[in-house]
Amino acid sequence: MVKLNKIYTRTGDDGTTGLGTGERRLKSDLRVDAYGTVDEANACIGIARVHTAAIHPAIDAMLSRIQNDLFDLGADLAVPDDGKPLGYE
Repeated sequence: MVKLNKIYTRTGDDGTTGLGTGERRLKSDLRVDAYGTVDEANACIGIARVHTAAIHPAIDAMLSRIQNDLFDLGADLAVPDDGKPLGYE
């Protein structure tokens, strides 16, 4: 059994959440909703992989790639582009 300790952020629940930049957004914000949806899709794909990996390795490989792309998309949504050059090409 997993035992989780309580986690306190000391920010209370004022209906906002923090982006990767520290910026606060309403939980109803489209960006927050989008990365929540991406995360849910990723979880569903993970479940599909558990049930198909041994039977269909080619499908598992495709799902793995999709999951990787979704992780990248979630990160992009959580840390919005500030318009500054990234410093690499």
